[in-house]
Amino acid sequence: MDWGRLWVVSYVVLIVLPFPSLVNGGDIIHDDDKAPKLPGCSNNFVLVKVQIWLNNTEESEFVGVGARFGPTIESKEKSANRTRVSLSDPPDCCTVPKKKFAGDVLLVYRGECKFTTKAKVAEAAGASAIIIINNHKELYKMVCDENDTDLNIHIPAVMLPQDAGASLEESLKNGDSIAVQLYSPDRPQVDVAEVFLWLMAVGTILCASYWSAWSSRETFIEHDKLLKDAQDDVSNTEAVGSSGVVDINTTSAILFVLIASGFLILLYKLMSFWFVEVLVILFCIGGIEGLQTCLVALLSRWFKHAADSFIKVPFLGAVSHLTLAISPFCIIFAVLWAVFRHIYFAWIGQDILGIALIITVLQIVRVPNLKVGTVLLGCAFLYDIFWVFISKRWFHESVMIVVARGDKTGEDGVPMLLKIPRMFDPWGGYSIIGFGDILLPGLLVAFSLRYDWAAKKNLRAGYFLWTMVAYGSGLLVTYVALNLMDGHGQPALLYIVPFTLGTFLALGLKRGELKSLWAKGEPYKVCPHLQPAQ
Repeated sequence: MDWGRLWVVSYVVLIVLPFPSLVNGGDIIHDDDKAPKLPGCSNNFVLVKVQIWLNNTEESEFVGVGARFGPTIESKEKSANRTRVSLSDPPDCCTVPKKKFAGDVLLVYRGECKFTTKAKVAEAAGASAIIIINNHKELYKMVCDENDTDLNIHIPAVMLPQDAGASLEESLKNGDSIAVQLYSPDRPQVDVAEVFLWLMAVGTILCASYWSAWSSRETFIEHDKLLKDAQDDVSNTEAVGSSGVVDINTTSAILFVLIASGFLILLYKLMSFWFVEVLVILFCIGGIEGLQTCLVALLSRWFKHAADSFIKVPFLGAVSHLTLAISPFCIIFAVLWAVFRHIYFAWIGQDILGIALIITVLQIVRVPNLKVGTVLLGCAFLYDIFWVFISKRWFHESVMIVVARGDKTGEDGVPMLLKIPRMFDPWGGYSIIGFGDILLPGLLVAFSLRYDWAAKKNLRAGYFLWTMVAYGSGLLVTYVALNLMDGHGQPALLYIVPFTLGTFLALGLKRGELKSLWAKGEPYKVCPHLQPAQ
C-alpha cells in the first residue's frame, strides 16, 4: 500500500469514525427533560431573539431561551415592543428591589432562588419582562418544580448566555442607554438546506459505489489479462495482486469502533482551540489526498499519457505526472479553506474536501462480504447510541455532541462534517451530517453494487437499488426525528443501520442468497469476466 492510501485508512480510524452522529448544533442544556408541566408552567421552549439598541442605535442581536412559565413571547418582530433595560438591585432579584421599574426589562443574575421567584419579584416591582444571565455560556431551560404553587406570572422570562449578559451589564454600568426587543420567530419544520444535504449524502454514496464497482471490474479484467501474458511469472502475478484496496475483516471492524471510541474520549478531554487547529490540519491533509485522487481519476481519461507516465519522488515512490500537476491545486485549495474557514461561504470548500475524502475512502476500503458489513454497522450502531445518549451517565453530557459542536474551543464545530446553511430559517445555523453517517453505510452500499455487477443482476433483481433506497429513507427518518425531538442531537446510525442493513439481510434471506452473501460475498473472485447487467 502506498503512503497516500495508508494515510487515508489511518485517517478513517482516527478522524472520520469518531464523528458519525447527526446533530443540530443547538446550545440548550437538556438536563430538565423530566421537569413536570404544571398549570401556568406549560410553555414550549422557544429560542428568543434579543435585539439590542445602544444609545438609540441598533447594535448586535443575542439569542436566549424562553421559560416554561409566563406568557408566550411575540413571534413577529414588528409586533414586539422596544423596551428599556435596567439592572436589578439586588442583582439576583430574589428579594424586593430597592426601587420600582415602570415597564422596564429587568436584567438579573441566575442563582440564589428559583426562576419563578425572580419573575414574581420582578413583576411586583413593575418590570415588563425579565432577562436572566446564565452562569455558563450555554442556555439552560427555565422550568418549575413540584413545590411551585403560585404560577400566575404575567411577564415573559428569557435566559441569555453568560457572555451576552455580561456585555449588556457592562454597557449599563458604563452609563449607556440599553433597549431590547424580544421576539421568537417561528422556525420552519423543514428547511431547503436539509433537502440539499440529503441529496449530497445520497449522491456521494451513489458516485462512490459506481466508482468502486467499476474499479473492481477493471482490476479483475486487467488481472486476468496480465495473468495470461505472464502465465507462470510469479513476480508479475504478485504485482498484479497489489491493487491498493484494503478489505476489512471482522476483527478490524470491531477494532475500528474501539479505537474510534478511544480517540473520541481523547478529543473530549483535550478539546480546546489548539486541538481544533490540529484537527483542521489533519482534515486538510486528508482532503488533499481525497481531492487529488478524485481529480486524477476524472482527468486521466483525457490526459492518459500524463496519467501513465511516472516519476520517482523521495518518500512517495512512483508518482504520475498528472498527480504532480494536480497536487499544487489541491494543496492551495485546502490551505485557502483553512485560512478563510470562518467566512460565510467556507462551508462550500469544507463540503468539497469532505466529499472527495469520503469517495476516496469508499474506493480504497471495502467490506468483502455481508458478515463483515453486519459486524461493522452493528458495532457502529451501538457506538453511535452510546456516545450520544448513554455517555451522559458517566460524563454528565453527550460526549459526541460536545465534540461535534467544538465546545471549549471558540470554534464553530469540528471540520469532520458536511454542512449547508439553513436558508429560510430566521435563526440561521447549519444543517450538518457526520462523515461516518455517509462512509459506514456507504461501505455496505458499495459492496451491494459490486455484488450485483459480478452476479449480472439488473437493478430491480439486485441489491444496490433497494439498499440505496433504504439508506435514503433512513436518513430522511433521521431528519424527521431531529425536527420532532425539540433540538436534541440525533445519532443518525440509529435509523440508517436498521433500514440499510435490515433491507439487505431481508432481501438476501428472501432470495435464498444470504449464505453466499454472508460468507463468500465477492463473486468477482469466482467470475472475473462478468459484465454489469444492461
